[in-house]
Amino acid sequence: MDWSTLACARYGHLTFAPDEADLRAEMAATGPDGDTWRCMRCGNFVPGKPDLTGPAQQAPVVPRGKEIRSKWILRLFAIERYLRAIFFAFAGVGLWRFRNSRGSIERTFDRELPLVRDVFRQLGFNIDHSKLFGLLRHALTLSSHTLTLLAIGATVYAAIAVVEGTGLWLAKRWGEYFAMVVPSLGLPLEIYDLTRKVTVTALVLLAINLVLVLYLVITKRLLGVRGGKRAYDARLRSESVLEAAERAAAARQVKALQHGSQLPGPSAASAPAPAVGPTGPASGRPVRASTDPE
Repeated sequence: MDWSTLACARYGHLTFAPDEADLRAEMAATGPDGDTWRCMRCGNFVPGKPDLTGPAQQAPVVPRGKEIRSKWILRLFAIERYLRAIFFAFAGVGLWRFRNSRGSIERTFDRELPLVRDVFRQLGFNIDHSKLFGLLRHALTLSSHTLTLLAIGATVYAAIAVVEGTGLWLAKRWGEYFAMVVPSLGLPLEIYDLTRKVTVTALVLLAINLVLVLYLVITKRLLGVRGGKRAYDARLRSESVLEAAERAAAARQVKALQHGSQLPGPSAASAPAPAVGPTGPASGRPVRASTDPE
């Protein structure tokens, strides 16, 4: 799957015209519809004026290929973090309201419990053995101080999940580190909880956190893994369309110098430049698309 082409189909092309003449010649071409410029994402030539211009050093770093796929994977994790934030935000609000209305809820519970128990007994079900009933009864025994701490804890965790999700959605370096450190701190507690009681929910949450941490450390080269940020940035540059144009321009200059050194005598300076062949300027730039890292 060509992720660069898919991204251009969704968001549109992004062309850049460098100020340097040699690079400009590599990034531009003349087609049937006039001037065309190489897209910084998919590498295809796009008719029309360039979207951006400036020195090559100021060119934007445009994600391509696997980097685009990685951003979509991070956004899936971000959505999961946002869902956690919503759940714990509602839990925090519910705990706070339960704390404030605890007296009336307890009186209603004691008043209606015999009737509810008789109804379910007639249906052949003993609510005393229900986990939900036991959880509600346990909640009524909690002190106001404990309920306050639980509400604050749920709210804080929801805020942390929002920060995680935002960092992952934007694919920022700080967000990747934050989303790696926070789940890592909770992994020992999750594993310890599984040693006491194994549940499907606990296993799923542990698997998600573990996969996220490993994915970030390995693919984003966090904590110096696989060369760290320097190697990560070097890989992005090596996949850049502009980087490929710089290599092509340098190779063209070397070839021109080598050819010039073989010409005889002082008349070489006045001799017309020979045709470069099918990859030269006379043939049009689109045939040079093979210089793109893809």
